[in-house]
Amino acid sequence: MFQHITVLLEEAVDGLAIKPGGIYVDCTLGGAGHSERIVSQLSGGGRLIAFDQDDAALDNARVRLAPYMDRVTLVKSNFRYLEEMLLTCDVPTVDGVPQVDGILFDLGVSSPQLDEAGRGFSYNHDAPLDMRMDQGGALTAYDIVNSWEEREISRILHVYGEEKFARSIARKIVQARENAPIETTGELAELVKTGIPAAARRTGGHPAKRSFQALRIAVNDELGAEEDALEQAVKCVGQGGRISVITFHSLEDRICKQLFASYVEKCTCPPDFPKCVCGGTGKLRLVNRKPIVPTEQELEVNPRSRSAKLRVAEKL
Repeated sequence: MFQHITVLLEEAVDGLAIKPGGIYVDCTLGGAGHSERIVSQLSGGGRLIAFDQDDAALDNARVRLAPYMDRVTLVKSNFRYLEEMLLTCDVPTVDGVPQVDGILFDLGVSSPQLDEAGRGFSYNHDAPLDMRMDQGGALTAYDIVNSWEEREISRILHVYGEEKFARSIARKIVQARENAPIETTGELAELVKTGIPAAARRTGGHPAKRSFQALRIAVNDELGAEEDALEQAVKCVGQGGRISVITFHSLEDRICKQLFASYVEKCTCPPDFPKCVCGGTGKLRLVNRKPIVPTEQELEVNPRSRSAKLRVAEKL
């Protein structure tokens, strides 16, 4: 069973300002919580298109969304192909670009992926090193750990995991694999520990957390996919439509914040001008200036939501 507690459910869907007859896209189907909330607000003329590259998520959605399947289209794809796949879904287009009324992203890894030991996402379960969200993907965590150069392993741990001891951990990994391949998450977690000073291991949660995050992001090219998809979302949402984005760590949030900011109207007139004459125009309006975060009540029910941030923008 695909057990998943949806994060910022009401806030993210409310941010889309659902129109009953509109077309909406859930780029990250996951446990289908957001999708169910969206489609339950649609009338017979409305439509939901939901993306996921995980077969387990798609199978779960067919059950959970069964009462609404007459207005649901499930798409097995990485959301970085958003525009291309929407063109296959028979949605209206303007100048060849598909147009929808709202797009939602709930980034990161879902709870079922973390909790299913065999997927190799978690340092809490000993399992083969995998970490692929799409089980048909070519690159695995095993490949990175056992074949990438020390310098490149260090780079991804530092950049994607913001790991202070990236160089030391990468060195331990390379030294260990000279004797035998590193096969499991348990082996890797122990190696990461040895690369972090004892004093640092006593604070900040599990010592392997940042390294496992970094490897997962690298295996699935999560940040590259996010940038690609958000750029396409700005093109594919129609006038007055909205984009809701939930992120779970600073790198994801920074990409979203900066991309939204790049499309917001900017006036370059001197501050003492009585009105704007520069003609500066933008494509987006920020619905919330600061990110929305989980309430204390939500944190009590779902501690994994602690790092979540929601940003919403509207197409001008």
